Amino acid sequence: MGGERRPLSRRTVLATMGALPVLTAAASVLGASEAAAATAVIDPSVRRQTIRGFGGMAHAAWAGDLTAAQRDTAFGAGEGRLGFSILRIPVGENQSDWSRDLATAKRAVELGATVFASPWNPPAGMVETFTRGSQTNAKRLRYGSYAAYAQHLNAFSTYMRNNGVNLYGISVQNEPDYAHDWTWWTPTEMVRFLRENAGSINTRVIAPESFQYLKNMSDPILNDSAALANVDIIGAHLYGTPYSNFPYPLFQQKGAGKELWMTEVYHPNSSDSADLWPQALDVAEHMHRAMVEAEFQAYVWWYIRRSYGPMREDGQISKRGAMMAHFARFVRPGYVRIGATANPASNVYVSAYRGGDTIVIVAVNKGTSAVSQQFTLANTTVSSASSWLTDASRNVAPQGTIPVSNGSLTVTLPARSVTTFVTTVGDGPSPTATPTATPTVTPTGGPGTGPRVTYTMSTWNNGFTAAISITNTGTSAINGWTLAFTLPSGQTITSGWNATYSPSSGQVSARNVDYNGTLAPGATIEIGFQATHTGDTAEPTAFTLNGVPCVVA
Repeated sequence: MGGERRPLSRRTVLATMGALPVLTAAASVLGASEAAAATAVIDPSVRRQTIRGFGGMAHAAWAGDLTAAQRDTAFGAGEGRLGFSILRIPVGENQSDWSRDLATAKRAVELGATVFASPWNPPAGMVETFTRGSQTNAKRLRYGSYAAYAQHLNAFSTYMRNNGVNLYGISVQNEPDYAHDWTWWTPTEMVRFLRENAGSINTRVIAPESFQYLKNMSDPILNDSAALANVDIIGAHLYGTPYSNFPYPLFQQKGAGKELWMTEVYHPNSSDSADLWPQALDVAEHMHRAMVEAEFQAYVWWYIRRSYGPMREDGQISKRGAMMAHFARFVRPGYVRIGATANPASNVYVSAYRGGDTIVIVAVNKGTSAVSQQFTLANTTVSSASSWLTDASRNVAPQGTIPVSNGSLTVTLPARSVTTFVTTVGDGPSPTATPTATPTVTPTGGPGTGPRVTYTMSTWNNGFTAAISITNTGTSAINGWTLAFTLPSGQTITSGWNATYSPSSGQVSARNVDYNGTLAPGATIEIGFQATHTGDTAEPTAFTLNGVPCVVA
């Protein structure tokens, strides 16, 4: 394939490592007839990571630009679309190349997608060669050019913004630890750049984008408070990464306020057709494990249009693309992964997500037999669920509605298939209290004893995000809440999560949504928003919860 990014040598290396989990469905232990599985319990009260989205890479210089119709197929969310909500583009080392991916990026933004960018090389004048093992022409960024490189990244971000694309983030380097064909970075060099220079970058910073989620690249960032302060997203690639290395306890320990993204992969290989079945089911399992075991907030494929990718060269969605669409079309940005029995039967994988009143369940059956699967939705009222199915002959095909009785539905998961269920729910009554018409909270005493609020900002040149935690320090439950605060002049909310915000500036009220209206004694909830500013990045000075002054931690 002309202009293919990954040379044959790399495929050979990964194959030799034996790490690529090419999981062909084996003979099912469930038998030839339909078998029953354990009940899969879906629990909206168990909240995990917030999903930022699913997507892929556009690289016009290497793979040709997407056509107008292909852009709509990639980023549209309706029937026959992939539903991608993230686009990754390259940061060209030469400014003359920056316009190549602009048309696709602009259309992606028009369709509601988030755009981020990754560089392969700095401008040539910033690079020096050195000997690395047997490679005599290895490249690295000169230390004396670190500040200039940060400004290069800023210039790209500014160029895109001036042309209608506000980047969500920008990476320091694509695969700094597998850079035979681009620029190498050691963990020490990456930490040094983050400590000394990344603070000047005018959008969110992504690092380190290790090719195989090697923790020796990201551990030093998490263990260095100054470097970590200048990183917003820990990015990783999953080429040949064994499932046992998906969890990241150190990130869970030290990554508070940061995001965790999987920013590039193709799976299980780039040599087979994306329509090979049932091999394409490996993509669905890979995505399931990336969401459930790794707890990534984003999942991004390599080339969007490729023989092994989600879209074939003729612009049609492939079987691998159908696997991605089962997540991307229905699990939208801002949804939260919720509790679900992840493996109710051999070869069956279940994950669930909630956004407002919508619950999405993605069920993968890699076995050779159909499975009778019961789903029980805890503490909700549901009347029906809609479903979409992919198997050997169908691609994300609508299957109509299924009745739900007493919060439970039993369905047949066909052999070697993926099914996505979408339902609208209402929370059941609280077992400890009945919501009142007027939200109430009772203070527990004197000064310093009101509800506790923490407010954490992450700012860039003309925008910021705010993460807010609210803790009920009282002895009785709060049933329905409104957090009030005043934004400084020039700050305007553009989007938010886990609350409704009104108005968007000035004196703002953040009100609970249906699934977090009850705040038990000692409990904490997390809400937040994204906003623009005109220069004043001060924080609100006071908060009230249902009219009661809060203690600001």
